[in-house]
Amino acid sequence: MRDVSAYDDWPREVTAVIHLAGKAGVRPSIQAPLDYLHANITATNNILEWMKIHGRKKFLFASSSSIYGNNRKIPFSEEDNVDFPISPYASSKKACELLIHTYHHLHGLDTINLRFFTVYGPRQRPDLAIHKFIQLIDQDQPIPVYGDGSTARDYTFVTDTVQGIMRALHYLLSHEGVYETANLGNNNPVSLKELITTIYELMGKIPQLQYLPMQPGDVNITYADISKAQRLFQYEPNTPLRQGLANFIEWYQSARIQLKSIIIS
Repeated sequence: MRDVSAYDDWPREVTAVIHLAGKAGVRPSIQAPLDYLHANITATNNILEWMKIHGRKKFLFASSSSIYGNNRKIPFSEEDNVDFPISPYASSKKACELLIHTYHHLHGLDTINLRFFTVYGPRQRPDLAIHKFIQLIDQDQPIPVYGDGSTARDYTFVTDTVQGIMRALHYLLSHEGVYETANLGNNNPVSLKELITTIYELMGKIPQLQYLPMQPGDVNITYADISKAQRLFQYEPNTPLRQGLANFIEWYQSARIQLKSIIIS
């Protein structure tokens, strides 16, 4: 929302704001950067203004591992320099973190920026890799592989991310003068090649791969140092990739059956 008045009907008894909304996607942001400025930066500023006007002081923000760019030091630490994002999406998330710090400094906003690392699981957006791969395999279509398959991501199952959000919220509500940034990852990067192999094994299909050039804006690896989140609010991801993928596939197949039954009826 581009106008702070759009939030006028929010209930005044709000204790904390957990800001998960925003326009996501690295590659689409390259095609439409202004959309990300409005949907991420302007909208976040409006929420901060609403909190200032109504005296709300507790704020959790969903940032992103994309903010690290092609960081050469691994694992990625909150102390690392993040001045070199390589997509408009990543730039928008860094801009939001800077805005939030300004409101913390000027208006006493207590906040934690949570940098999410490749969250996946049931109900994931269909344009993201794991959902897209499972759908293509189910339809016996080849999977597009950008690069040689060596790029790696710190895949984090959605329930582990939610656990981190709720523990960060508890910390925020029980402390004053807070401005922190914390990684919510799995501390275990997995290569694209290993991810694809595991999905094919779980679905019992023979791999079909279509190799394509690397895409602009894609990073080589994401790898979260989660020691700060562990120390501050006892964040502890506990879903191995294979288990998380199996859960996702089970949900996908169940949802597909339900959709077919709706169409038939």
